[in-house]
Amino acid sequence: MPALLSPRLLLLPLTRAVLERRLSGAGFSVTLPTPDGPRNVYFTPEWPGDPLPLFPALLAQLGGAQDEVDGTFIMVHRGNLGALGQLGVKGSVNAQGEQEIGYGLTPDARGRGYATEAVGALVKHLHGTGVATVTAQTATANPASGRVLQRTGFRLVGSGHSEQDGPLSLWAHT
Repeated sequence: MPALLSPRLLLLPLTRAVLERRLSGAGFSVTLPTPDGPRNVYFTPEWPGDPLPLFPALLAQLGGAQDEVDGTFIMVHRGNLGALGQLGVKGSVNAQGEQEIGYGLTPDARGRGYATEAVGALVKHLHGTGVATVTAQTATANPASGRVLQRTGFRLVGSGHSEQDGPLSLWAHT
């Protein structure tokens, strides 16, 4: 899976090595392939933020020789090579050509436009692969996440509810 680029960010594929290192402890560095060659990426103890509980399942999904989680990226600052969060697809494209995404940032990275920049790059990539509609869900208790989607061209298309997050806003980008 290729890395995705934005003005301030590298979106690098989430690898088995990173999953294993994070599940064994917080705060570490890993050398990862980038468009500029191998680089040492630093992961703070807070990384990846909210997506951490998903890591055991992501690791379990990797087949024998598969080293990258399909459609999932590490959000890395291009300047200091620090990992800021994670984003990617949830499941497969459905019969209507819809693909759901999710994202999370470390607390220190929030409020700086990184999520907007990363989501924009991911949406552009997905549409370029033939995805007709990119969808997302945000907790109504997290209006900042809704603003990220609005800034990247998503429109509010409905509401829902989840056990974990409570009331949800449903979004779509075509």
